[in-house]
Parts: sequence; structure tokens; C-alpha cells
Amino acid sequence: MLYRTGRSDLRHFLHRTVRIAVPIMIQTGITSFVGMLDNIMVGRIGTDAMSGVAIVNQLLFVLYLCIYGGLSGIGIFTAQFYGKLDHRGIRYTFRAKVMLGVLLTALGIGVLALFGPKLIGAFLHEGGSAGSLEETLLQARRYLRWMMPGLLPMALTAVYSTTLRETSETVVPMKASLCAVLVNLCGNYILIYGNLGAPALGVTGAAVATVLSRFTELAYVALWTHRHTERNAFIRGVYSSFHVPADLLRNFAVKGLPLMLNETLWSSAQTMLNQCYSMRGLSVVAAVNIATTLSNVFGIAFIAMGSATAVLLGQELGAGHLDTVKRDSHRLTVFTLVLCVASGALLILVSPLFPRIYNTTDEVRALAARLMVIYAVFMPLYGYENVAYFTIRSGGNTLITLLFDAVFCWAVSVPLALFLSRGTGMPAQTMYLLVQCAELIKCVVGFFLVRSGRWIRDLTVYSETGS
Repeated sequence: MLYRTGRSDLRHFLHRTVRIAVPIMIQTGITSFVGMLDNIMVGRIGTDAMSGVAIVNQLLFVLYLCIYGGLSGIGIFTAQFYGKLDHRGIRYTFRAKVMLGVLLTALGIGVLALFGPKLIGAFLHEGGSAGSLEETLLQARRYLRWMMPGLLPMALTAVYSTTLRETSETVVPMKASLCAVLVNLCGNYILIYGNLGAPALGVTGAAVATVLSRFTELAYVALWTHRHTERNAFIRGVYSSFHVPADLLRNFAVKGLPLMLNETLWSSAQTMLNQCYSMRGLSVVAAVNIATTLSNVFGIAFIAMGSATAVLLGQELGAGHLDTVKRDSHRLTVFTLVLCVASGALLILVSPLFPRIYNTTDEVRALAARLMVIYAVFMPLYGYENVAYFTIRSGGNTLITLLFDAVFCWAVSVPLALFLSRGTGMPAQTMYLLVQCAELIKCVVGFFLVRSGRWIRDLTVYSETGS
């Protein structure tokens, strides 16, 4: 059986949580770590290259989360179908994910091809002692052009990996990420600096290595899924047609579109916040990039716990365990907060040391260290918001999550940052601190939303037609 009958004891719950969360943490950690190494390798070239790559990655971040949000909206159903052991339902969600992932990737490539240079230019402002605007723009455009071929394999990898996670297979996506990391690191070593007789390609080499790693990750996760049909019964005949029942498609749209919109708006809000900070000059762009790189590594605990929360609670809802799911959401919250306190303390300890690795100015290094300390102090708040968001989302309340997450950012955080960046001469680190303080409001709202229990719903109903 998927779950024990009766009231699950704490040991059984923790075992399930660790079994789901730890591989996700490892995979997220691997991805964040290689992102950090990428950043360091490019940062050794100079501030212009580092800033250009950081700006492009911020734009790609919006596309990544748009795709992830769309897939996750469908994934709510995948987790609940798995709770019912309904392989046909999972097959339908997989097909819908493939179609949506390809469509969003095509739209994203079109937008970046047409408006990429203008979007990059929005981040380029004089200020500080680091960087050249012209050289930064040149490096960014070059990097973006070579990153585009890797967008489709990234989307398809997300289709396979999210489906496997939602069906409790978290180790395979982790191994796929590890293979991709090795390819990326070797490619960076050879292509960025021109080792082993290869030409030194700089940011172009970093992009080529990333694209190669995307194809490697897709090959691993797709081959494993199709070769293990006993474990992944949903994959049998998945490409024989792209039929999905109309009523299920409507449910995907009703629940999934708000989530896709949420991820797109939230990521674009984060991009807008960084654009506000960039008004203080390229030194701030570089410092934010360094701080974000290491903060992402230390934030893997609450990021992975969010994904684990969506899977665990979604499976419980699908299995009909409506009486225990609220209790387990509280346990996941406590577990997340403990991890965040520990991670934040470690980040504070290493914050003065990490920026010294980069080939940049003392001004940039000092600002990056201060931003990391601020992030570390607020990490428990980020963790609480994240687990509350995924708890509400597990029951399909995607309209509420849209209001809670993206609408809050655009209604509170972005206007505050716009006012501080345009209407005052406030230093970047003070702006950053005040914007983070607004997260307190979001935590209070999340507490009452989770406590209400209105998110507890079973969504797995559709017409049995087709295959």
C-alpha cells in the first residue's frame, strides 16, 4: 500500500519526508552548486562578463519559472493520480506537460530573439567603479544567443523530472542532474579558458557547456523512464497519441493557468526588483549576482522542502487521507523552519569569504557580503512562505496562491522598490533590506490561509475515455 492505514506515526512520516526531500535537496544542491561554479568561472574573466551573464540568466529565470509553473499546475493532478495509482491519469498529465512545455519554449525563444537586447539594456546604468556598459551588453548578447538551443531540452527534462518526482521517484532526476553537472563543469573548464587545446571562448564557452549539459540530462532521464515501464506504467503508449480528455484539460486550465501566471509574474517581479537595485550601477548588479549565487546554494533546504510538501500532501489528498493532511502540513512547516535557521547561520559565517573568489572590486565584494547577511537573517521567513505556498497549492487552490505569491510581489514589493530606487538616493543594501521586511506581511497571510484548511481538496475526477 502507498500509505499506512490509520493514523501515521511520526517516525513513518519523517521517513517518507526524508525519502522524498533528500534526493530533491541533493539535486537542487547539485544544480545550485554548479551554478555557483559557473558563476565563479565566468567571474574570473572579469566584472563585465559576470554582469552580462547574470543579466541574461535573470531573463531566462522568468522563462524557466513560466515553464515550471505551467508544468507544476498539471503536476498537482499527477501527484493526486499517483495517490490513487491511476496510471492512465498520469499518462494524460504527461502528455499535457509535453504540449505545454514545447509551446512555452517556442514563445519564450520568440520573445528573447525579438526583445532580448532591449531587456538587457534595462539593467545597464552608470554607477560605482566597476564595469563598462558597452562591454557588458556585448557579453550578455553573446551569451544569450548561445543559450537558446538549450531551452527546449531544458523544458522536456522538466516534463520527465517533475512527473517522476510526483510519482515518488526522486533519485533518477538527481542522478540525471549529476551527469549534467559533470558535463557542464568539464565543458566550462575546457571552453571558457581554452584548456586541453581548445580555443578560449569566454562566455560563449560557458553557454555551450550549459547547452551540452541540458541534452545530457534529458537523455538520461528520458531513457531511464522509457526503459523502466514496470515502474513507470504511465509511459507505455504515451506518445501513441496526444489525446487528453476534454474535462481533464479544462481542469488543467482552471487549476494550471493561475499557477503558470503566478510563476511568470513572480519571477518577473524578482527581475523587476533586481532592475530597481541595478539603478545604483553595475557594481550593484555584480554584487547582487554574487550574493544570489551563494544564497541559492544555502536556500536549497527550503526550496526542496517546498517540492516535497507538494508531493507528500498531494499524494495524501489523492489517497483520501483528508483527516491527517493538515497535521502533516504543520510537521513539514516545523521541519522547514529548523533547516532554514541552520542554513542561515552557515551563510552568515561564509558571507565575508565567498566574494573574495571573484575577480572584481573591493566595493562589489563588500556589498555582496552585506546582502548575503540580510538574506540569511530573513531565510526562515522565506522558508515559511514557501512551505505555505506549496501546502495551499497541493489542494489545487491556485487562484489563492496567485494572490498570495505573485500579486503580493507586484502590489507590495515592486512598488516599494520602485519608489526607493527612483524617489530616493538610498543605498542599494538599505533598499534591499526594506524590501525584504515586506515579507513579514506575506508570512502572516500565509499562516491564516493554511490554518483555514480550505486548501484540502481531492481533484482526481475525469471521464474514462481514450488511452
